[in-house]
Amino acid sequence: MDQKLFMVLLGCKPEGRHTEQHDMYFGIGESLPSLLFSMRDFWQEASGNLHVDVWREVNVVDGYTIEVVEKGKRENAELKLFFVNLGGYKENDFEEYHYKQLVVAEHMAAAIAAAKETVFWKHHTSSHIDDKYGIDVDDVYEVEDLLSAEFRSKYTLSIRQTEISEADELHIGYLKFSKLEQGKV
Repeated sequence: MDQKLFMVLLGCKPEGRHTEQHDMYFGIGESLPSLLFSMRDFWQEASGNLHVDVWREVNVVDGYTIEVVEKGKRENAELKLFFVNLGGYKENDFEEYHYKQLVVAEHMAAAIAAAKETVFWKHHTSSHIDDKYGIDVDDVYEVEDLLSAEFRSKYTLSIRQTEISEADELHIGYLKFSKLEQGKV
């Protein structure tokens, strides 16, 4: 079975915390259940009390196919896959909102520029004339840098332009690890 890149929004309420917390996990495997051990290892402070809130197989991003290949077999080393996390506020709302996206670009500055072209960015920056309630780029990472050392030692991402325009399916909703252990996705 082929190895695939997975993007997962993990959630948990670690001991001593008052609200659920989240973090982004990227892993390579045959299926989401095949990544259970790696996800637990990624967030050890959760003491195994993790769940999945959103996940996707990463196959197509903005007109490019994303393929997991053996280390050293990447065809197009100029293009990289970036994870961009936009964050912002709304007036009279006790929350910081986030918009997470993947961007294919040659370097980080180009990834940030692409993120600022999204409808989400334009809607939120055009409705705020000051920085108080605006939106900003909170985090930008090259996805390969977010993979565990084990994955990075074996695999790399091959990125090629494609005619495929259909976006990857987002699987949204609370998913217990116990369901994943049973192979139910």
